Amino acid sequence: MLISAAYAQATAPAAPTGADFMSLLPLIAIFVVFYLLMIRPQAKRAKEQKLMIEALQKGDEVTTASGVLGRVARISGNYIVLQVAENVQVVILKSSVQTLLPKGTLNTIEKE
Repeated sequence: MLISAAYAQATAPAAPTGADFMSLLPLIAIFVVFYLLMIRPQAKRAKEQKLMIEALQKGDEVTTASGVLGRVARISGNYIVLQVAENVQVVILKSSVQTLLPKGTLNTIEKE
């Protein structure tokens, strides 16, 4: 009987106030760090890649995603005709171009 009376006299816990925002703060911080370390640099690289592809012109030396080195012979729409050797041309997608090489890179590679 004394135990049930003691339970009845206990006060109800107070409702939490302001703890909702504080519990979300670590989640928000993780999202901000994720954005700064992952999403933003990737978007920056994609933008630079797009600008590089748009600036391609005949005679530029490039490397493709598959590692093929060549000189741009012709550009038409979304495709590039890439000269990989004398009398050897390959049609590739513009999006497969990875890097723009400095002028003369292919000549120095051919001499080696």
